[in-house]
Amino acid sequence: MDETRTLPPLISGATPLRYQPSFETPEDDEAETASELAKQMHKIAETVARDEGHAFRSVHAKSHGLLMATLEVPPGLPAHLAQGAFAQPGRYPVVMRLSTPPGDLLDDRVSTPRGLAIKIVGVTGERLAGAEGQLTQDFVMVNGPAFSVGTPKKFLANLRLLAATTDKAPGLKRALSATFRGLESLVEKIGGESATLKSLGGHPETNILGETFYTQVPLLYGPYMAKLSVAPVSPELVALADAPVDMDGRPDALREEVLAHFARSGGVWEVRVQLCTDLETMPIEDASVAWPEDRSPYVTVARITAQPQVSWSPARSAAVDDGMSFSPWHSLAAHRPLGSVMRVRRAVYEASARFRAIANKTTVQEPSRLDSLPE
Repeated sequence: MDETRTLPPLISGATPLRYQPSFETPEDDEAETASELAKQMHKIAETVARDEGHAFRSVHAKSHGLLMATLEVPPGLPAHLAQGAFAQPGRYPVVMRLSTPPGDLLDDRVSTPRGLAIKIVGVTGERLAGAEGQLTQDFVMVNGPAFSVGTPKKFLANLRLLAATTDKAPGLKRALSATFRGLESLVEKIGGESATLKSLGGHPETNILGETFYTQVPLLYGPYMAKLSVAPVSPELVALADAPVDMDGRPDALREEVLAHFARSGGVWEVRVQLCTDLETMPIEDASVAWPEDRSPYVTVARITAQPQVSWSPARSAAVDDGMSFSPWHSLAAHRPLGSVMRVRRAVYEASARFRAIANKTTVQEPSRLDSLPE
């Protein structure tokens, strides 16, 4: 019997679709696009390493918070939700890395989208090829439900622009960011939103801790397909949603806000899953489409709790920013990334980690256990 027929409906009678290989269709010249993406990422990393005297990630170079946390999977999840890293109840140590997308270390007044990468440590089960022997599960997220572009070729076009402007006129970038924020505000006042304006520096100057983050692109969820989200739920974090931050004269304002918060308080987030129930409205290969929540809502499968701590320090940055890499391909087979955008990003993540290891003369590796992070 088809298992999906026995599942309780998610909403309006819908049930999650089981993955089939035919749902994925490679883009023309996908391998060539992946190779060019890696070249552009390397160009960004080399430029920043030359300027800073230190190698950083090609994207999401600047970290604002490096948190030690605990993920708890509750007992009693329904069968269609108890999959992969969430298949069994338990507690796992987690590293959370809060960041912004550019590859150069910009003043926070150049206000761009925000990122969250989480690394769950101690996860066992069948691994993806290339991740054998690892005990980690990574989820890489941004604070928007859909990717900025739908295909790898469009992603490459955007990356070429980013590479061409890395290290160019930081003062001009700050001025343009202020202009784009004004334009974005006008767009939002008439009920719209522009991912392009936000990605170019028009993101509102708000607290990163109030954001909800999304994988944006799909992945396997056991036999099904899903997108994941991490949303703040503790009152002290919920209160920071859209909370303005004064960036004037504070090039590291976001990091300072995260440090101040975790010096006095902790935080709790929910990990939520949105299962694919309809390929027409929830496509696998077009990463720019936000899956409609009225067709399949996000459902909670775990909680992440971070206690008060020193959320960023040079020692912690050396351990996480330099010593770890975050990739959706550090994964159980049950959470294999899906779609062209995810496929071309694999080589990029691996190349970025290799470059940092060589340039910084350090080791970048997956932890097998996580007792603490240095403060």
